[in-house]
Amino acid sequence: MTERTGTFVVTHAEPDSAVVRDVQTAQVHTLASNPGLEVHDVLEATVAPEPPMEVTWEVIEVDDRRSIEVVDSDLEPTTYEKELAADAEIGDLVQEERAGTGEIHVFRVPGDEVAAAAADVLADEETIARAARLEAVRVEVRSAADEGVLSVRYLPD
Repeated sequence: MTERTGTFVVTHAEPDSAVVRDVQTAQVHTLASNPGLEVHDVLEATVAPEPPMEVTWEVIEVDDRRSIEVVDSDLEPTTYEKELAADAEIGDLVQEERAGTGEIHVFRVPGDEVAAAAADVLADEETIARAARLEAVRVEVRSAADEGVLSVRYLPD
C-alpha cells in the first residue's frame, strides 16, 4: 500500500488509537496511535501504512486541522429556505450554494417527523464528512415543524 493524502474525519478516538475516514472515498484507516485527535476533527493530511504488516496507519503530515461545530439551532429556517421547501415534495432535498462557500440543504418532512429528522442529521457522521468536503466549520440545523421544513446550513468560518 502507499501513502494517501486527503481530507479525513476522525470517527473514533481513544488514547492509544484513532480511526479516520477519507471524506472523498469513504475509505477507513485505523491509526496505530493517536496524535491528539478527537472525534469529529477534520484533517488535511497524509497517512501511510505501518510496516511490516501494513494493517494500521500512521499520520505522516498534517497540513490543516479543524473542528466542525454541529449546532441544533433554536432558530427557524429562513424565509428563503421555506420558499425553497415550498416547491419540494415531502422527502425531497433541495441543495443551494451559498454566496461564497458552503451550502444549504432544505428538506420537506412531515411535520410530526421534523424533530426526528433533525436528530438524525445531528447524529449522522456523514453530516461532518459533508461539511469537511464543503470546507465548512459550522453546521447549523434549523427546523419548523408547523411547516414541515428542515434546513441544514454548512457554513464557512
